[in-house]
Amino acid sequence: MITIVVGTNRTNSVSAQIAEYYKAILSTKTDERIQIVDLAELPGDFIGNALYEHNGKNEAFNEIREKVQSADKLVFVVPEYNGSFPGVLKAFIDGFKYPEGIRDKKGAMIGVSSGVQGSLIAMSHLTDIFNYLGMHVLALKPKLSGIERNFDGKRITNELYNTLLHQQAEKLVAF
Repeated sequence: MITIVVGTNRTNSVSAQIAEYYKAILSTKTDERIQIVDLAELPGDFIGNALYEHNGKNEAFNEIREKVQSADKLVFVVPEYNGSFPGVLKAFIDGFKYPEGIRDKKGAMIGVSSGVQGSLIAMSHLTDIFNYLGMHVLALKPKLSGIERNFDGKRITNELYNTLLHQQAEKLVAF
């Protein structure tokens, strides 16, 4: 199973739309089951009652966490917030079972930003965290910069971005 994680809890986010778009691309490359986990579905109070000494005690959080931890492969759609990735994504990762949570999983990332860097620094930060946790991260990380100019809400209009997403999907399936 492949799980695509929308890396923000903002409702109706561009990242969620990109996740759906990428799911459609992946579905042309594999027969594996593909699901999306949108962090907008996290319980609003998970930081206070699902992490650290409360780990495992919040059933709504555990259900979402299990969708990620039970996947064979993971794709993170990573929006750029304040020069890095959203804090909610880090808090979600902090709620993974440790050390086994995502250890030895195979993962990929897609950066999304309004600016020119395409979430480059955010994906670098996140790669360091995933490497620490033992996840194997695919080197090809498409950086979708200027997303408002290159995505019409349904499809990516930039052919280079489409090429990179298709290449990454093929590599992820073979990974």
